Amino acid sequence: MHSIDHNWQRWIAENLLLDATAENIQAMLVAHGFDAQEAQREIEAALASPYFQGGTRLRNRLRKRDWILSVYREQQRARTNAGTVMRHEKLPREVFFEEYYHQNRPVIITGMFDDWPARKKWSLDYFRAQCGTSDVEVQFGRDTDASYEINQMALKRNMRLNEFIDLIEQSGPTNNFYLTANNTLHNRLALAPLWQDTLPIHEYLDTKSPDTGFFWLGPAGTRTPFHHDLTNNFMTQIVGRKRVTLVPLCDTPFMYNLTHCYSQVDGKAIDYNLFPDMRHAQLIECTLQPGELLFVPIGWWHYVEALDTSVTITYTNFLIPNVIHSQYTSYQDV
Repeated sequence: MHSIDHNWQRWIAENLLLDATAENIQAMLVAHGFDAQEAQREIEAALASPYFQGGTRLRNRLRKRDWILSVYREQQRARTNAGTVMRHEKLPREVFFEEYYHQNRPVIITGMFDDWPARKKWSLDYFRAQCGTSDVEVQFGRDTDASYEINQMALKRNMRLNEFIDLIEQSGPTNNFYLTANNTLHNRLALAPLWQDTLPIHEYLDTKSPDTGFFWLGPAGTRTPFHHDLTNNFMTQIVGRKRVTLVPLCDTPFMYNLTHCYSQVDGKAIDYNLFPDMRHAQLIECTLQPGELLFVPIGWWHYVEALDTSVTITYTNFLIPNVIHSQYTSYQDV
């Protein structure tokens, strides 16, 4: 037998706060080799602790916030077309900001960048000709790391763009390698010739902003796991299609969010036995076609999978202030 250390004591407290029964907690401790009587004493000590009682009061405050979210959820789901991402042709600025941006609702907008040279020019052969010898940073080895997005810093690799394109052409659908927004800092200069093929979207974006967008390139099968962003985002789909599964901000209590802005849930094949609360989440699916713009509101969970070889640019430089995450200071503790 071994003693119950601080890590196990914290585990006991967390599970009590999550309404696990003392009997089940004791049984789990015994299954891990702890003495049954010692386990019972630790559980009783936790329940009697004023620190735990303070934690219980804080938990109940959080439950009230969850209840408020549930009220908002019921109101939102009662809206017409609440389970659909609407499509609008060239949505006017005032309508976009009033009905979608400020109301935290996704929307697909068409016809906003049909005049971009990129819509006609961009292909893997064109990228080779323009930037093939440039050194780019990519994420590599994603298939061997279940937490590939959380651990993306460890998966960075540099290679020539033409080598990366060769990999795309030679592979079938795969999530093993992807050039993403997380690689942007290195790749802005490497891919600079491509930006002349894009034009400002004056209707919604601040074209004087230093943010010129974030470039994504990968084969069919690349995935971005369930997460929420800390800003409002535009996804500008230029080449290929992407399937996007969205979950409203108000359904956050169902998303098993234990680390920063990431969910434990695999959006490709949701295991409802392992994550039963996901049965209560509203899953809203859409397929983003080339030439379409998807507005992803801040806080909305989304899972993204490329159906084809895909090129996307994302933007955050809206005409309305979009620096909302400055008050989010607890991300390292979640």
